[in-house]
Amino acid sequence: MRLVRILSASTVLAAAIGSAQAGGFSRGTADTDILYEDGNFNMRAGAIIVVPTQKFSKSTNPALVGTDYLDTYVIPSGAIKLKVTDNLSCAGTYTDVYGAASSYASPFGPALKVSEKFTVTEFGATCAVFLNMAKGRLAVLGGAFVERFNYDFTGAGGALDIDLSSNAVGWRAGLAYEIPEIAFRTELMYRSGTSHDASGGGTLQHPLFGPVPVTAFGNGELPQSVELKVQSGIAPGWLAFGSVRWTDWSVNETLNLNVVGVGTSQNQYYWRDGWTVTGGVGHAFTDNVSGLVSLQWDRGVSTGYDFRTDKWLLAAGVSVKDALGGELRFGGALSYLTSAEATKGIEAGNAVDSGWAGIVSANYKVKW
Repeated sequence: MRLVRILSASTVLAAAIGSAQAGGFSRGTADTDILYEDGNFNMRAGAIIVVPTQKFSKSTNPALVGTDYLDTYVIPSGAIKLKVTDNLSCAGTYTDVYGAASSYASPFGPALKVSEKFTVTEFGATCAVFLNMAKGRLAVLGGAFVERFNYDFTGAGGALDIDLSSNAVGWRAGLAYEIPEIAFRTELMYRSGTSHDASGGGTLQHPLFGPVPVTAFGNGELPQSVELKVQSGIAPGWLAFGSVRWTDWSVNETLNLNVVGVGTSQNQYYWRDGWTVTGGVGHAFTDNVSGLVSLQWDRGVSTGYDFRTDKWLLAAGVSVKDALGGELRFGGALSYLTSAEATKGIEAGNAVDSGWAGIVSANYKVKW
């Protein structure tokens, strides 16, 4: 039974690594899997480091050719679960669900971007009501979250610095059925989309008066998603798992920035919906050590306005229980980013070679 539990828990690592390089602006996923785990009070915290690289092969600014534009980023994650009764558990979660970060060796695009970065941090609360069945149990899940959007932009060749922020509220709901004795679980989870109207300001470097304060605002849409996850023991000490996620990235048409008294800037995307498919296998080597390997394909969302094309990700991880009752999980992955060319809109005439992303992940869990 203990082999089954450690093996089932190790799939959390695969899900976390896979989200770090999924399509569009996806980064982390709320750790709601902690709701299924044994214990009256559970805590898990960790981080994922992603080091991507992809270089321009063609650009309307020749100085960019051969330079990398993707920045390294870190995805934090935390979760706390409380078992209220035998049939009710609730969890608080924290992670960066979306984000992007780019820096350019020479000004890029009509806005003469030097750097552009945004993160969307989610603070969520989710509960699961468990209903005992003839065999196994059914779980009904529901909760809400608050997103914090932060956007940093340096453009006009470095003369304009802007910081925007906003908050939005969303919700999630799902159904799951599991048979813990054989590590079987299937879960269908929906996460709502959100709209952000951000405001803030910054400075504009004036040739005569130096830095001048400016006011700015912007708006954009973030998608809803549906994910189906399945796992099951397939032999003593072995487990297979997989997932399919649909993300409504077609709502992401433009990101609009208006600097009062200066002008407007627009990122054009006009994405199609995203599909992410993951499959893998795990093995429990002992009562305290298990490992897994997984392969993921993400269908690119680009329709010719930018560089978000297909990705492949190969990941592996290890889960180790210690003498204090805690559990350490660590893993690594390599993601292949396919080449892309912008043939439409304001970024037309720019292209990037295929690239790579290296990923390392670690988290630690304790329970009482």
